[in-house]
Amino acid sequence: MSSADDEYEIAVVGGGPAGLTTALYGARLGHETVLIDRGGGRAAMMADTHNVIGVTEDTSGNEFLQTGREQVQSYGGTFERGFVTDVERTDDDRFRLTTNDAEILADRVVLGTGFSDERPDPPLPRTGKGLHYCLHCDAYMFADEPVYVMGHGEAAAHVAMIMLNVTDDVDVLTRGEEPTWSEETAAQLDAHPVEVVREDVSGVENDPDSGWLEALEFADGTRREYRGGFAMYGSDYNTALAEGLGCDLTESGEIDVDDHGRTTEDGVFAVGDITPGHNQVPVAMGQGAKAGLAIHKEIREFPRSTEEIEADGPVTDDEVPAIPPHLMATAVAHEGHAGGPREDAAAEGTEAPAADDD
Repeated sequence: MSSADDEYEIAVVGGGPAGLTTALYGARLGHETVLIDRGGGRAAMMADTHNVIGVTEDTSGNEFLQTGREQVQSYGGTFERGFVTDVERTDDDRFRLTTNDAEILADRVVLGTGFSDERPDPPLPRTGKGLHYCLHCDAYMFADEPVYVMGHGEAAAHVAMIMLNVTDDVDVLTRGEEPTWSEETAAQLDAHPVEVVREDVSGVENDPDSGWLEALEFADGTRREYRGGFAMYGSDYNTALAEGLGCDLTESGEIDVDDHGRTTEDGVFAVGDITPGHNQVPVAMGQGAKAGLAIHKEIREFPRSTEEIEADGPVTDDEVPAIPPHLMATAVAHEGHAGGPREDAAAEGTEAPAADDD
């Protein structure tokens, strides 16, 4: 990034599925958009991609995210690798984002900063090959296999019971901790064929060829076979930027948003795992799309309101189209342009009418 301020209409913080989709919509709808991502995240850890229509399961999380970044850039969006340390509202009601080496100004800011899963203490199976965090993503692969659920709270008990939908061999591993689930949940758990194992894990056995989990060893000397399982120790939400801007949080610690990602602070949106709801790639993508559309409707030039027309007069020919010239050039040269790419038109700055379906 340059040391001088760069200015955008939309700044998206976080390059997971939600942030990428917001940035994609922003760029395709003709808005100067920057996506700032420090790298990593839950999606990047996916060995395979599940439950995403059109994406094959052998696609890794990193491959999925890289394709998304390339798509955003192909529509004229800017991608920056960096860590946003602060966001503040300016006197003219914009937002100044401070990164590790630059500052950016934006009209709207979108937070897609996600969360980190709380990890239990080792010894543990390998993440993605026996240790998993997303029930609805990965339960399918453990159909009719022995499964553990690691944890001692409400979530662990309920996930264990849910897993009975796909297998009849489920244990809850409290790892030496006393269960903290409610009496009602305890009674419910007792009425399901789930065993509660209280001894701590002392060792892990993996298949020497595939690396997949084969069994866990326990402090009392016992050994239990498992193909995999889920760790349920809660989430650490990355809400520092939202809190600095004054956004309200839910009781569970997520950013409080409406159905289109608007937070309680004007101009600030939040999408993906940092907001309430299912932590799923398709859900995050849908949230990103809805936020992108909501922002577009807030900042697009046309149609102008009757009040604006009365104050400033009708829209003149030289005011349209509203898309910035460099995004116009990208659009007419894009392979998806009507009739094929118009590289000659883009080079000459020829403008084409922009369509809006709303």
